[in-house]
Amino acid sequence: MIDFSRATWRKSTKSQQNGQCVELARVGGVIGVRDSKEPDGPVLAFTVEEFASFLDGAAKGEFDDLL
Repeated sequence: MIDFSRATWRKSTKSQQNGQCVELARVGGVIGVRDSKEPDGPVLAFTVEEFASFLDGAAKGEFDDLL
């Protein structure tokens, strides 16, 4: 299990100021994703390659129908 306790978390500048966003952090070769409202809650962990594939799909609009 990856330890994200000392990770530097960040969120998009487009995130709302009311805390309704996700945060991302990288530890080694793993990208963590968490709910900003629950910083001590669960973290979804993805390899850099998995996350790069997601970002590529998002940039191409492959998930636009979910909005």
